[in-house]
Amino acid sequence: MPGKIRNSKFEIRNSRGLFVSFEGIEGCGKTTQVKMLARWLKSRGHQVVVTREPGGPFIAEKIRRLLLDVRNRHMDGLAELLLLEASRAQHVAQVIRPALARGATVLCDRFADSSTAYQGHGRGLDLETVDRLNRTASQDAWPDLTMVLDLPVEEGLRRATGRGRALDRMESQEKRFHQRVREGYRKMAAAEPGRIKLLDGTQLPDVVQAAVRQLVAAKLGTGFPLRKPGIHEKVKSEKIGHR
Repeated sequence: MPGKIRNSKFEIRNSRGLFVSFEGIEGCGKTTQVKMLARWLKSRGHQVVVTREPGGPFIAEKIRRLLLDVRNRHMDGLAELLLLEASRAQHVAQVIRPALARGATVLCDRFADSSTAYQGHGRGLDLETVDRLNRTASQDAWPDLTMVLDLPVEEGLRRATGRGRALDRMESQEKRFHQRVREGYRKMAAAEPGRIKLLDGTQLPDVVQAAVRQLVAAKLGTGFPLRKPGIHEKVKSEKIGHR
């Protein structure tokens, strides 16, 4: 998060912006939370960049289509991981690092923790290898705060199938795979509680958003305007599909 230079009259933040990532199994509601938080921050004058993984810039979005295409159901687990890391490296270089350098708040719908959960815990790839590749692709861009929206796999898949479109390759994985991914996220949150916050994804979106805002406000620091309106205000519900 940005450092601060203080004197008796004013406070100045340095140019490094805040990097917030959202994680969870399919249908957990993270995309909804990203959109709600972005609108809230922008209404308070913050420069916000919303992005996603896999994806972001053009090259990374091309890789995303390969990864999610159900016709690629025989993709090898290691090949999948390497494609994700290639997408991430381009994403960091072209979108995330420049945004953070100019002091923007970056909200990312999935980041490197997804590879640990999906390819490490889900696929059973070596966790040290996954971590090493994550760190290489991410360079010095690592989330300051990660929120994992946790909910039962059955509920997440029910939401995913209710979106009115065909399931993609990752959503179509067997239930046991998604169970391993969920457990992976829970283990990661327990191991790194300072950065990774486990939130109850079964709650209504406005309830989850109130908790999200509180965590982000705390990271942004005391200069953050909490009372226009208050951090504990009832958040207006939005008709956005769970992602």
